[in-house]
Amino acid sequence: MDDLTRHDSPAAADDDYQSALAKGFLPIRDVARLTGMNAATLRAWERRYGLIVPQRTPKGHRLYSAQHVAQIQTILTWLNRGVAVGQVKGLLRANQPVFAEASSQWDEKCQHLQEAICNLAERRLDECFNSELALYPPPTLCKQLLLPLLDALERRWRGQFGAQAEKVFFYSWLRSKLGARLYHNNRQQGGAPLLLLVNLSDLPMAPGLWLTAWLASNAGSAVEVFDWPVPPAELAMALEHIQPKALLLYSSQALHSAHWPRLQAGYACPCLIIGPTVHIHHRELQALARQNSALGLAPDPLATLQILSDLNLLDSQ
Repeated sequence: MDDLTRHDSPAAADDDYQSALAKGFLPIRDVARLTGMNAATLRAWERRYGLIVPQRTPKGHRLYSAQHVAQIQTILTWLNRGVAVGQVKGLLRANQPVFAEASSQWDEKCQHLQEAICNLAERRLDECFNSELALYPPPTLCKQLLLPLLDALERRWRGQFGAQAEKVFFYSWLRSKLGARLYHNNRQQGGAPLLLLVNLSDLPMAPGLWLTAWLASNAGSAVEVFDWPVPPAELAMALEHIQPKALLLYSSQALHSAHWPRLQAGYACPCLIIGPTVHIHHRELQALARQNSALGLAPDPLATLQILSDLNLLDSQ
């Protein structure tokens, strides 16, 4: 069990635990669901930084008050502004932002990942990523670290000898890393996937596609990924078999002409066009979206996550 320790398990609850629940206190699993935080990360914040220290029953069960939940939301606000978790405790006490210092810390984290990628050092890359994943929720990591990292790598790879080797190395690692988490989360969800995410571009292992799948999966959606182009007719067949609640079409390139008639006709479920193609075909897609309320547009993983939330397709809904 990743998210619950023995002491946090309601199955082992004592009388004090039940009494606290009756007074409005929350167990860690409920707090994780309310805030979108992984329970293991909440425990890491408590253990390593003294953030959000819950009450404990005599048998060791963690119990959180409404104030604790509010503090977690405040911490997430700081993290989304670029503040490193090690700085948050001081900010909560002083109530003053330190944006420049926070930015430099994220730049340093990004540099460490770049160095591992440039040296094709898989173990070091894995260790760097795992250490950040233990402390930050996926949306914060995506916004503050992974998307800036992708931008930096794209600049580095322009005309750079060894760029293709680095790109294949990093994209392969990212797909394997996030794909494994996706697989695990899907097994926990059970049932048919809520989202079918299809890569329409000719480039496999697209990082934007896998970041989107990871964020949606972490937020409670079972996600099926087709990381390869699918002809429009066969995509319609796949939709009949899988029957997802939403279809996400990702492309980092211009859309092939064969897909436009199907987009104009629409699908039986809500459809989101996501990725850089949204900017490439801005006018055409905006016109389609005005004609079809079931069509959404999102240029990046975080925008996609927000639309899915607005459509109530997250948190196992």
